[in-house]
Amino acid sequence: MKQLQKNIKNRIAFPLTPNIAICGKATQSSLHSNGIAYNSIDGNRAGYWSKGSCSHTAQELNPWWRLDLGKTHKVFSVNVTSNVENYVRLRGAEIRIEILILQRNIFSASSHFCNGMDGRYINIVIPARVEVLTLCEVEVYGYRAPTGENIAICGKATQSSLHSNGIAYNSIDGNRAGYWSKGSCSHTAQELNPWWRLDLGKTHKVFSVNVTSNVENYVRLRGAEIRIGDSLDNNGNNNPRCAVISNIAPGFTQNFQCNGMDGRYINIVIPARVEYLVLCEVEVYASRLD
Repeated sequence: MKQLQKNIKNRIAFPLTPNIAICGKATQSSLHSNGIAYNSIDGNRAGYWSKGSCSHTAQELNPWWRLDLGKTHKVFSVNVTSNVENYVRLRGAEIRIEILILQRNIFSASSHFCNGMDGRYINIVIPARVEVLTLCEVEVYGYRAPTGENIAICGKATQSSLHSNGIAYNSIDGNRAGYWSKGSCSHTAQELNPWWRLDLGKTHKVFSVNVTSNVENYVRLRGAEIRIGDSLDNNGNNNPRCAVISNIAPGFTQNFQCNGMDGRYINIVIPARVEYLVLCEVEVYASRLD
């Protein structure tokens, strides 16, 4: 009871982040069939291997799965969803941030309090026996970060069209490299009113947006608009305007102040002309509205 009271007190004093696992990178000790490590952080708790949303190692000694959060977090809790068909395989598994041992069976989704342990890596391992490690979802909740962190990397990006390999995600991959040849820029086809959109999942209070231009064709961004709001009318391009990009030096990152505009969607659009839209990184600094 005392531990539960402490957990509740901590949650009130330190509001928790949304699930930060979906922003991480997952790896595992081996692979069985299509059970890639990413399946356990895809946001889908479906507990059936046949649904295609579980990770799965080969049968081996000490199988493990690891999540890299990218930086050290204060981890409050870890939720683990088991596989319906073979949940018993998880008995004795350990969650290691430093070390936390699960001494109980895991059925369906089970939450394990970590009380602010510091860690960048979340490991789940079955020690000292030959076994298969199957995980259908792993969720990680930490203490809410200040607004000084880029939240774009946790969102989902789309765009009006595609040129070559310039997928929308490239602009939120955490890499500011300003050269198209480096493979880290998004790129639409040449079209009227090309646009790129970031979905933050929920409405946030957006304080600023950073945009990194492409070295080779930075002039194409002139006149682009940053729009923020909750509407998808006209693909989100009718939302209120935060800023107009008049000029960004080649390969540079420019900050645009949005002064706490409310919105789930961040759009960058080049209005009223036929153009390519090339973005090498978009960063968003905001706080979630609960």
